Amino acid sequence: MDQRTFPVTRSEAEWRAMLTPEQYQVMRGHGTERPGSCALLHEKRPGRFSCIGCGQPLFVATTKFESGTGWPSFDTPVEGAIEETVDRSHGMVRTEVHCSRCGSHLGHVFPDGPPPTGLRYCINGVALEFEPE
Repeated sequence: MDQRTFPVTRSEAEWRAMLTPEQYQVMRGHGTERPGSCALLHEKRPGRFSCIGCGQPLFVATTKFESGTGWPSFDTPVEGAIEETVDRSHGMVRTEVHCSRCGSHLGHVFPDGPPPTGLRYCINGVALEFEPE
């Protein structure tokens, strides 16, 4: 995990107590959920998607699109909600995205999304909580 301090911090024991084992593996261990396994992949109602670790709003439903990848995909995050780091794992270089408030791993961003940004924020659904309008 990133060694810098975030506005929301918890001990590893606190993270383990509040997250499911899968959420912990993804959000604190930089893992990836199985594609197609999250109900939020099919969520189409108006609302917002927030970080399950701290409640910070990350994406609004109007920025979600169907990418065909098996993970919820968005073209634009809420301003200031996402930070990026270089991920050199698995023999490739990718741009990892994490919550700017608690540092939890969310997924990756790729330059193959739709207009207007051309970006695809490929996010692990277990890291998100949906709140309908």
